[in-house]
Amino acid sequence: MTQYRLTPLAASLPSTVPFVGPETQERAQGRRFAARLGANESVFGPSPRATEAMAAAQQWMYGDPESFDLRSALAAHHSVTPEHIIVGEGIDGLLGYLVRLMIAPGDPVITSEGAYPTFNYHVAGYGGILHKVPYLDDHEDVAALFKEASEKDAKLVYLANPDNPMGSWHTGEKIASALDMLPQGCLLVLDEAYIECAPAEAAPALNADDPRLIRMRTFSKAYGLAGARVGYAIGTPDLIAAFGKVRNHFGMNRAAQAGALAALLDTGWLAQVQERIAAARDRIAQIAVHNGLSPLPSAANFVAVDCGRDAAFAKAVLDGLVARGIFVRMPFAAPQNRCIRVSCGTPADLDAFAAALPDALSDAKIGMTQA
Repeated sequence: MTQYRLTPLAASLPSTVPFVGPETQERAQGRRFAARLGANESVFGPSPRATEAMAAAQQWMYGDPESFDLRSALAAHHSVTPEHIIVGEGIDGLLGYLVRLMIAPGDPVITSEGAYPTFNYHVAGYGGILHKVPYLDDHEDVAALFKEASEKDAKLVYLANPDNPMGSWHTGEKIASALDMLPQGCLLVLDEAYIECAPAEAAPALNADDPRLIRMRTFSKAYGLAGARVGYAIGTPDLIAAFGKVRNHFGMNRAAQAGALAALLDTGWLAQVQERIAAARDRIAQIAVHNGLSPLPSAANFVAVDCGRDAAFAKAVLDGLVARGIFVRMPFAAPQNRCIRVSCGTPADLDAFAAALPDALSDAKIGMTQA
């Protein structure tokens, strides 16, 4: 057999992935990064109670396919019923299930140009047609997104709040008010991966039974469990029940469920991490300003740093940092790609970033002069 019988849709897709992992870059370079500041993980780690719970999990057993204990705790945390909650393999996995449920080839979907690319990856994989609107002043443009949804009769609109890659955010009140602009039959996919890092007013006070909305959350960021891949969604019971038609029922391993449950209950650890994130954002901003760069206000666990020129210059700065052992990333679409994105890190991580940035900037400026 010399040619596999892929579906026409699969055969038409590019052989690309949304992200190249830092491990791939380390293997290519033959050395480890000194500071891992590009993946928006929590270098502060999970609650020790979560680590203990994961170590004690009986791994010879499959995980509970209903994630009952975790869903029950999440329901109590959000003052909803367990029927309003679905647990899955990170927000990425839940986005894939949702797109599989909702999008057939040719169906219109709305997102922002340069927003989180994994959502786009899933839409393309099921044949949906993406329509993108530009950012407005480094924020996702809520009004423009919903207007485009009306014009295209879209089935899904994707909005991250706080936003990745810029760290910008809208008040929950603004999002709630704008929902009336959504067309009939359109679902807002509200990605709140960074909501625990944001001011309280960023979270909309919306009824979980609102059929226009599904909210996505994760244990990968402030809770420090990125490697465990635990996400959840809050939506109407009818929509949540539909996930059972397509999800991997044993996709959530037992240790991940136990770790997420322990992390959710350790509110003291979360508060401590939130303080460390805020301090790290301030330090990144100080380093940027010290080097003549402009940090953007952030409500996430990273800071977008405006390098003051174009994408080529920002990429040269990024390459200079990577060459010096500092893993960072940058937005991929204009005009956001004038920035680099630096995740919150430990004081030692940020000391390494501060030491490497001046030389990376100097090399970038010389390279631009010679180009």
